[in-house]
Amino acid sequence: MSTGDGTTIGKAFEALYASDDGSLDTAASLLAADPGADAERTRRGEEFVRTLWTRGWQPADVVRMARRDLSDEHVQVLTGLIRSETARYGTLPRRWQAQLDALDAVPTRPTDRFSYATTVLELYRLLVRLPRLDAVGPVPGETLPPAAAGEPRMLSRIRALLAKAEATGYPEEAEALTAKAQELMARHSLDEVTLAAGAPSPETPGAIRIGVEPPYEQAKAILLDAVATANHCRAVWNEAYGFSTVVGFEGDLDPVELLYTSLLVQGTAAMTRAEAEQRAGGRKRTKSFRQSFLLAYANRLGTRLSTTSRRVAAETPALLPALASRDLAVTTRTDELFPETRATRVRAAWDEAGWTHGASAADRAGLHPGRRGVEG
Repeated sequence: MSTGDGTTIGKAFEALYASDDGSLDTAASLLAADPGADAERTRRGEEFVRTLWTRGWQPADVVRMARRDLSDEHVQVLTGLIRSETARYGTLPRRWQAQLDALDAVPTRPTDRFSYATTVLELYRLLVRLPRLDAVGPVPGETLPPAAAGEPRMLSRIRALLAKAEATGYPEEAEALTAKAQELMARHSLDEVTLAAGAPSPETPGAIRIGVEPPYEQAKAILLDAVATANHCRAVWNEAYGFSTVVGFEGDLDPVELLYTSLLVQGTAAMTRAEAEQRAGGRKRTKSFRQSFLLAYANRLGTRLSTTSRRVAAETPALLPALASRDLAVTTRTDELFPETRATRVRAAWDEAGWTHGASAADRAGLHPGRRGVEG
């Protein structure tokens, strides 16, 4: 038996590329019987993770896949590997640091060596099978742009408005707060256009990935697309890996993620209330009710968000050509990243009551500015 010179690891890791679980059990037995191989096993895991960074994956993407396909135990092991691997770098891309901050704490490993080795190998098998993705931002170790000092004031204001909208129990107040947030986003885009027109810069559209989690992921992807489109971005949904890639200029990307997340929280809360009303009336509602609710919610909100953006843009018609130029740049970059996108049919059972309630909830999250009681 090896004492960690690589023989045990070499034999055990052959199972990562086998199609049967029997090979994995044999490999776990080898690792469990050889404590001297523990350090090399962990080092190889960090290497697998580091390879994924170079293949376009980010921490949140990998964790999402582990949560979808494996168990909490696997996610805990992965979290530890991600933390130890990224600790090698002096600085990390801003969005990477936010993803690391969102990771769960790493608990103490179980004492059963065979079970732990099995968990590790199952995780590693997933990692080595993940395909290459298009990169959406810098990778750790690359030269990073100068870090901004704190969060932009506009983004802080949007975050505060949406937090209040999520917390309030009064639909009209949530409506007014969300409306103000979207108006701020639209005006911020115009400010960016004004700056670019006055002093053209080499900035080109970037991209971020946003998780689109089940259940009802189609409706959620449609909602994200609506938010992105209304704010001069484009969203491309990757159903297989549970995320959408949002392409846009840097100043628009964070607000889009904030607004999508908030509207999803508000929509889910409204759906829960609608279901309670239906049950109180003696009518049992099902998955079709919830799907139809969220689809109607996304469809109606998309129209209203776009209406607000067009109204704000129309206030400064001189900027419309520059705005159109930026929109074209975003579309061009999206086509470069995703030359083979295709439309997907919505697979949802129809429920008229769910659709009606969802449309009404979107109306209550209306986006008309100037309501009383909202701070600018």
